[in-house]
Amino acid sequence: MMESYPPQCSGPELVGWDWDPADQRETASGVTWGTYAVTGTWDGTRFATTAAPIPLSLYDPLPLEDPTADRRGAADPQELDRILDAVSSGSDGRVLTIGIERGFVTVTVVYDDGSFQEVLDTEYGHDVVVVRSALRHVG
Repeated sequence: MMESYPPQCSGPELVGWDWDPADQRETASGVTWGTYAVTGTWDGTRFATTAAPIPLSLYDPLPLEDPTADRRGAADPQELDRILDAVSSGSDGRVLTIGIERGFVTVTVVYDDGSFQEVLDTEYGHDVVVVRSALRHVG
């Protein structure tokens, strides 16, 4: 989501969205938006909602495990810049955010079942790139 007013965004298709049960929404210039925890199913290209959205201000998720929380990466900063550029340009649009944190290239994608992490580990070595998934399996 771009930080503009009103916000602009893109991403995978969201199927079955209904603004009626979505509290805490805003509207400006014909655009409606809000921040929500959403439950549904992911088929690899589309996300289909299966429950009413929960405003993030009312949602208390389980903490996410950060595999880099208590350590720093060992890769050379110039090498991390090269890897960041390579992953960013070769990601086929699947990367939502990318950066360098505590000596690791960190990549957020819509969904990773572990296979994208595996590809990057094979390409750049373990403990160099950390993939985070925006969608998480629950249940």
